[in-house]
Amino acid sequence: MPLINPALQKAFAEWLTHLTSERRLSPKTVEAYERDARQFLTFLRGYRGTEPTLENLIDLTPADLRAFLSDRRGKDIGSRSLMRQLAGLRSFARYLERTERGEAAAFTTVRGPRITRTLPKPLTMSAARAVIDTDLRVDEDRPQWVLARDAAVFALLYGCGLRINEALSIPRKDAPIDGRDSVTITGKGNKMRAVPVLRQVSEAINTYLTLCPYLLAPDEPMFRGVKGGPLSPRIVQLAMQSLRGALGLPASATPHALRHSFATHLLGRGGDLRAIQELLGHASLSTTQGYTKVDAARLMTAYEAAHPRARAT
Repeated sequence: MPLINPALQKAFAEWLTHLTSERRLSPKTVEAYERDARQFLTFLRGYRGTEPTLENLIDLTPADLRAFLSDRRGKDIGSRSLMRQLAGLRSFARYLERTERGEAAAFTTVRGPRITRTLPKPLTMSAARAVIDTDLRVDEDRPQWVLARDAAVFALLYGCGLRINEALSIPRKDAPIDGRDSVTITGKGNKMRAVPVLRQVSEAINTYLTLCPYLLAPDEPMFRGVKGGPLSPRIVQLAMQSLRGALGLPASATPHALRHSFATHLLGRGGDLRAIQELLGHASLSTTQGYTKVDAARLMTAYEAAHPRARAT
């Protein structure tokens, strides 16, 4: 919705600039916060029957905010999305207070919805290896360079624990080949980290680059779509979807599951939790600790399936 109140419009625009230039949030996060805040202001206009103003926001009560969250929940918005919306609104409220426009206390007093944390669902080691084995896909009616490209992307996700966007953003000049055994990644929050690259991953990337029919400029992404443009994450997801059917993998076998598999398999082989946190680019160790629960759950499943006393109970 367009903001009619000049003071609110000015504060809103300054807040978005603050998120981008000072807090250096990613463009997608800023876009999500802006969309969420506009949805709230649209709700407020209908809920109160007047155009939103700064004074409206300052005078909001916890009941007003709960009414908004209830309205969004009624539109089948999940708890995680509601938490993000609340985080964006709290950010705006803090900015208003910091710039001495007033204290919107309601945003800090309302608790967000409880989120049920689900454990990551990694692939087995054999399944993860099969995903990056192009020999298992020779019967597909796709160019060989495309099969090699997909295998190289999957190798980065599993062999280095990268997110899809991180893998697809690597420029040609930084390709970890020809003896280069690490790659520098810019992750969430524009935080950079160096990730070691296994020989098998380098070989998969080198095979793709050798077969790729397009001339790749040094500063452009090295992974390309069939028409020569930058490879879309959606194409990677579709490639994995095709592999699920061909290899008989479960629906939980997604590109992101390869990243989960990287962490879980490292932990299962005795990897240090702090080191795994750094490799994954997690801001908090508590996020990485979720993989310890995966490993414990897997061990318990194996115990219950194999131990005589477990089978007897």
